[in-house]
Amino acid sequence: MQQQKSRRLLRSAALALGLFAGLAGAAQAADAIRIGSPLALTGALASEGAKQKLAYDLWLKRINAVGGIQVGDRKLPVELVTYDYQTDGKRAGQLAEKLITDDKVDFLTAPFGSGHTKITAAVAERYGVPIVAVASSEPVHDQGFRFLFGTLAPSSGLIDGMLDVFRKAKPDVKKIAILGRDDVFPKIMASLMAKGAEKAGLSVVYNELYPVGTMDHATAITSMKSAAPDWIYVTGYTADLVLVAKQMSDLGLKAPIVTMITGPAYKEFVDTLGPLAENITSASWWHYSAAYEGDDVFGTTKAFYDEVLAASGQEPDYVHASSAAALITLQKAIEKAGTLDREAVRKALTELDIKTFYGPIKFRADGLNDNRDLPIIQIQGGKPVVLAPAAIASAEMKLN
Repeated sequence: MQQQKSRRLLRSAALALGLFAGLAGAAQAADAIRIGSPLALTGALASEGAKQKLAYDLWLKRINAVGGIQVGDRKLPVELVTYDYQTDGKRAGQLAEKLITDDKVDFLTAPFGSGHTKITAAVAERYGVPIVAVASSEPVHDQGFRFLFGTLAPSSGLIDGMLDVFRKAKPDVKKIAILGRDDVFPKIMASLMAKGAEKAGLSVVYNELYPVGTMDHATAITSMKSAAPDWIYVTGYTADLVLVAKQMSDLGLKAPIVTMITGPAYKEFVDTLGPLAENITSASWWHYSAAYEGDDVFGTTKAFYDEVLAASGQEPDYVHASSAAALITLQKAIEKAGTLDREAVRKALTELDIKTFYGPIKFRADGLNDNRDLPIIQIQGGKPVVLAPAAIASAEMKLN
């Protein structure tokens, strides 16, 4: 009797184990790759955050339409877990930690902008989570972060390109006035230009930073006007640059060359300023006129352009493109690693050398995308045109 009871218990245990194994197998089949993304959907960077989200959604739709990402012998769908960090750096860091510890994401993408990237990258580093960013500042990538990678080329490439193109267009340019926002990326771009201009033999006749949130640039503009520069160079985010451009017009500040980093790359900059945007120059990390082809879910620059245009009614800019490229980069690294192990994916990221609709992606030792010819642009006829590099140039530069 006892023997029969023991056999029944063994059969029950075996059935239970079989059921558990079946459930475990079903759970495994239902697994998904979870990617976390703090996004600035409200606040000062809401426009850029909306572009990131649109690019992510378009990539997500395409990747899941083909069954997801190949991980070894399995194909896993992708889930994006996003939160609005309200353009608050402290909140961005808190949400990055929540995504890792509470939402159990496998990987992260960083918010737009160097300052908030630096904050979230520090969190990702602490937990050993690969994070792919849309940030180009060397002072973010020189912190020794092993898990941070960025799809943008280094900021210094933008400066070198502008100095070359603008000095050819106006060989007698001698004096430059620099006004920069006192924030990570804009401050770096102002500093790089001051150093580059001096090295190129230009006289820096004005070089000041304005605090974040400045609503009146009259003092700076008056000082620049007194210095009579040949080239005015201003850094900041879209709202800052729109305000500076309007106040320059009100106070009569003009120069043969006016550059704003990176205002003219954005449709909202041109739409808000109208005729005041004419002939303002800038530089960008990507322009849709560069016809790249790649092994990714979009395949060509044109396909990405068409999809963004259809979804938003707007032409894509570098924020859209580099954000989609961030997810493509993670996808390719996961496929290369053949696992979701974070250290293996980090190693795969260091070894990537791929061609995409966005252009080539190959990371330097500091995690920045290797430099390449970056587009120099100018607003002509209400639209950005490409002045350089020659392979994609669509117009010659106009002086004011």
